[in-house]
Amino acid sequence: MEKQGLKVDCIKVDKIDIHTLVEYDFLAIGGPTHGFGISKPIKEFLQKLEQVELKDKKAFAFDTKFSSRFAGSAGKGIEKKLKKLGMHIIKQHSSAIVKGGEGPLVAGMEERFTQIGTEITKLL
Repeated sequence: MEKQGLKVDCIKVDKIDIHTLVEYDFLAIGGPTHGFGISKPIKEFLQKLEQVELKDKKAFAFDTKFSSRFAGSAGKGIEKKLKKLGMHIIKQHSSAIVKGGEGPLVAGMEERFTQIGTEITKLL
């Protein structure tokens, strides 16, 4: 059975030239949940996106966070900002649950996000 996929670039927000984002059909943007919401580097990145025409691009937001109902969600805030930019959210934001301050991921999270990636590929 032949597997088909998409060409993917994974770039840290502090390394990307935001003007190159217009070349992409789909953007998956995410980061850690800090202080119940979006981390400072991701907030700054999202502000820079206002300089680029991304309207009608497809998008997905995600985050990492603790397993607590009080943890908040960076993904939720990222998704809200992407919608405000006119992007089309193709799948509701999702969180990868971590142990400790920076991980590792709890059991099953890698498999869950592999499944999310498969679902997104089908939607594209």
